[in-house]
Amino acid sequence: MASEPRHPEAAAAPLRLEAPGGLAPAAMLAGLAAHTVPGAERTDLAAGTHERLVHTAGGPVAVSVRLDADGVDLAVRAAHEVVTPVVPAVRAWLDLATDLGPVRAALRADPLLRPLVDARPALRVTGTTDAFQTAVTTVLGQQVSLAAGRTFAGRLVAAYGEPGPHLLAQFPTAAALAGVRAEDLQSAVGLTSSRARTVRALAQAFADRSHSPGDTGLRLTREELLAVPGVGPWTADYLEVRTGKPDAFAPGDLVLRRALGGISAAEAARRAEAWRPFRAYALVHLWTATAYTR
Repeated sequence: MASEPRHPEAAAAPLRLEAPGGLAPAAMLAGLAAHTVPGAERTDLAAGTHERLVHTAGGPVAVSVRLDADGVDLAVRAAHEVVTPVVPAVRAWLDLATDLGPVRAALRADPLLRPLVDARPALRVTGTTDAFQTAVTTVLGQQVSLAAGRTFAGRLVAAYGEPGPHLLAQFPTAAALAGVRAEDLQSAVGLTSSRARTVRALAQAFADRSHSPGDTGLRLTREELLAVPGVGPWTADYLEVRTGKPDAFAPGDLVLRRALGGISAAEAARRAEAWRPFRAYALVHLWTATAYTR
């Protein structure tokens, strides 16, 4: 990585972002912790905070969020004029604007989901602040544990990231990773040769669509994603969940299928028809109860 930037950081600017209908802070923070990228993000479960970079037209901005039952305390380390575009990005990332009343009503109709919704009635679907980062970390997490996926992501950032504000690294851009040989990715990150080729091909696909840091939407269609060697339906489904589609669903997810009694992906898809149009929320409730909290 390049040397640490020399310019001083501006003091944090405190902001309050309310979440009408509330939040499930412990569960959402546990989900963030499970996917924290070492070097690029920091999660402190004891303090209830998560830090990461949010990209703006003026460059990367370090943000810290503290979640509570009513909303988020947001600290932004940047000049005042840079703060304005950060606020909608954080609101979208943490799903703060969604009216959860219809979600709860729909999901409580299912006897399996009712106790989960009652336990965490304000659970929201955490999105992304950069679709490319989420796509790459999803590929790195294929067929391995959450801990292993975080390890791979941390190595990737250490090898190819750039320093950002507040001692946080910038996740490598699509263009940067597209220019790395698959053999070098394999060696630096500890991937299999096929996984390294997938990461590079995915980076090339995003670069070809001029993805910029901070783009939270997918410029690639589902068909284009599936055309990337090594990207299958689970990865495409998961990315749809994380990029703001409330009815997105991942029937092939192993954690989901275990939570539903060890059923097949086809059976999970049929089972989830009753959860439309909020299947992403049902999925997050099941993930949270099974994998993120105890």
